[in-house]
Amino acid sequence: MSYDFDFAVAGGGPAGCSAAIHLAQLGHSVVLFERETFPRFHIGESLLSTANDAFAILGLADRMAAAGFPEKWGARLYTHDGQTGRGVNFAEASEVRRPQTYQVPRAVFDQILLERAREVGVDVREGCRVTACEFAPDAAVLDTDRDSVPQRIRARAIVDATGRQGLIARKFALRTDEPLLANIAIFSHYSNVPRLAEGGPNDIRIIARNDSGWFWLIPISGELMSVGVVLPRSLYLQMPEGSPEERLDRAIADTPAVAELMREARREWPVRVEKDFSYSSSKYAGDRWILAGDAGSFLDPVFSTGVSIAMESGIEAAVELDRALKNDDFSARAFKAFSRRQLRRFRTFRRFVVGFYTPQFRDLFFRPDPPRLLFRAVVTVLAGRWNASLRTRLLNNVFFGLVALQKRFALTRRIFRRDQNAGYG
Repeated sequence: MSYDFDFAVAGGGPAGCSAAIHLAQLGHSVVLFERETFPRFHIGESLLSTANDAFAILGLADRMAAAGFPEKWGARLYTHDGQTGRGVNFAEASEVRRPQTYQVPRAVFDQILLERAREVGVDVREGCRVTACEFAPDAAVLDTDRDSVPQRIRARAIVDATGRQGLIARKFALRTDEPLLANIAIFSHYSNVPRLAEGGPNDIRIIARNDSGWFWLIPISGELMSVGVVLPRSLYLQMPEGSPEERLDRAIADTPAVAELMREARREWPVRVEKDFSYSSSKYAGDRWILAGDAGSFLDPVFSTGVSIAMESGIEAAVELDRALKNDDFSARAFKAFSRRQLRRFRTFRRFVVGFYTPQFRDLFFRPDPPRLLFRAVVTVLAGRWNASLRTRLLNNVFFGLVALQKRFALTRRIFRRDQNAGYG
């Protein structure tokens, strides 16, 4: 057979770069197509502890430690008025090897990954779009466009890491939206926002609004803070008409804990809006193709799972393709275990994300003095260890059982409103 490369990767974000780097580390020839030219802005600046495992595999641990990114040890949780809340310390997670991770400006972080791909021998082509992808019995055939110059590439298989663009997911109509997570984010970067006064000064702050929305505050450098609000679509549509800047200012003003933190803040970036966060796929692999990262599925960002899942799934895609080449079997059947793993990870995190938007989950999650054993099990998953031990999974089932009981019997004080569609009007 004649191939231009062993494998092609579409998309140069964390999933695509992780797949390409690891395929090259395993001795394969790889081409990576990225439609934009780096550095470029991207949302998603907060990492989970399990990202450290990916950095070790990809040969990036020392580079990340030397990059000067703000160190993250967990999160701080606050209610809308700032009166109730507590810390989440990843060091309390029972199955995490290295709890400390990072907050990253994605333009810089993604550039590091892309340069690492070049370093290990990946043919990186920026400003190059994959316009079509077809699958012959013996090859994946990609049509690309760079500066209006078309080219056709033959590879043994393709990793689709095109994110929301979803090259293959749209081609085969694989996407399923999450109706319970039809949310909208409005965000920007600000200077002169105070850091946490004690504990981990660079931990992410999650501030729950009195309705079912919430704010993030993420320190991404010594000067800048990423600040955003996530609202269910029903609440967003109740907001008075206005520009994205006006809507974000209004949401800040009517959330007292955030308004206090932002009194002296100065906006340094345009306000951006992201809609309809969450979706999954009916399949994550097929004949000579694999989906990685957001090309397969994506969840609302409340627990910062996006980048860590992307890198993990990219590495897993590389391992699967290496095995497929050794067995000379690139069929969908050969990738069934990969697909099951992606779906199981998505469902594990989805359970927590969907729960977060209910008042009964928040009553327990934001409680200042949660049962230590149960909360340790919850933190283990939220640090990224989705495939935790049986004991941890059972304890998390107990936690969700208490959430169900809280809906009916008020096991702890009811902090959050039950009329979740109320908010603006």
